[in-house]
Amino acid sequence: MKRKLRINGHSHLLPYPEQIPKFMKEKGIFWVDDERKFMLQKNWKRPVTDLSFFLDDKLEWMERYNIDHAVVLNLSQLYGNGLRVEEMKKALRFQNDFNAKVQKENPTKFTCGFVVHPGFVKSALWEIERRVEELDMRILCLPTHYMDSIGTWRCIFDEENEPIFELASKYNLAVEVHPYDGEKFIKLENTAWRFHLIWMLAQCADAYHFLTLNGYPDKYPNMRVCFAHGGQLAQINLGRRIQGFDGRPDLFKGKVHPRKSVGHKNIFFDTLVHDTKSFKLLLENQKSKQIIAGLDDPYPLGEMESQPQSSYPGKLLDLAVEQNIISAKERDEIWSNNVVTWLFGEDEKLKTDFYKRIGHHENN
Repeated sequence: MKRKLRINGHSHLLPYPEQIPKFMKEKGIFWVDDERKFMLQKNWKRPVTDLSFFLDDKLEWMERYNIDHAVVLNLSQLYGNGLRVEEMKKALRFQNDFNAKVQKENPTKFTCGFVVHPGFVKSALWEIERRVEELDMRILCLPTHYMDSIGTWRCIFDEENEPIFELASKYNLAVEVHPYDGEKFIKLENTAWRFHLIWMLAQCADAYHFLTLNGYPDKYPNMRVCFAHGGQLAQINLGRRIQGFDGRPDLFKGKVHPRKSVGHKNIFFDTLVHDTKSFKLLLENQKSKQIIAGLDDPYPLGEMESQPQSSYPGKLLDLAVEQNIISAKERDEIWSNNVVTWLFGEDEKLKTDFYKRIGHHENN
């Protein structure tokens, strides 16, 4: 009997330095140094903490940890917030073309997402149509928050973006919602990694708040949204949102009660919550079918092999089984079936085509 399929629903990949166009560095948008030691933007740099940021090493890393397939999201640094329009379009086009190439050249190993900028809805719709129709890309990557065309920061689930969600539903797309850029609109000093450790989770909770209040899971029935990092603060915050909705109905006229979206079939969360107590709350709120395996590799906040962090890829799910929080069967489904359901919904043909593409049968 074959080993159970393992799909990582939250992965990242850096281009090699020579793959990044010169204008990206000249404009300070994003680049990687020639020694592959740092990823950089104007007045910002971050160490490349693992060689599996790059394709060849990523494939070796996946082989080593029995990861059969990975969903590659866009890089958070390439949402395009604050860039001039033409620079933004070129930067996003580069990211999307890079991901399309990775998927096309490595179809058994990667399914890749593409990103649009919601501040320019018409351009976003054109890019979605092109990516789906011409390149068969089916994961739309969106930031929790973005800067609109007049410089105002908005939540992604703003009513102005409904044409994007309508098209995503038409195309039966999986949508990944990921936080970034908090330091650009939350007026606090960027110390002690606070925007990654605290505010990213709050950004996810804010986006979940408006997705559910606006009733989008039902309004756009073929769009399936996954929240990065388990939507962690959204889980602990649920009771407060219900209390607020019931206690001040005048503030929520025309909105949908928070309870209605709990465990909704069109809302998914990845497993990257770092401890089994948080995972248990996620499970109790949303049920196991709405949870997908997500490692956020190769970032150090992802599930990477690390002695100081006492971590390895898949550790949380293994611990959850050991502690009888989930069954081994549920763990297998979180690693496989649930990810495929997020990607393709109820479209059995797309699912069958996917299993053929990656060289696996559904029941293995």
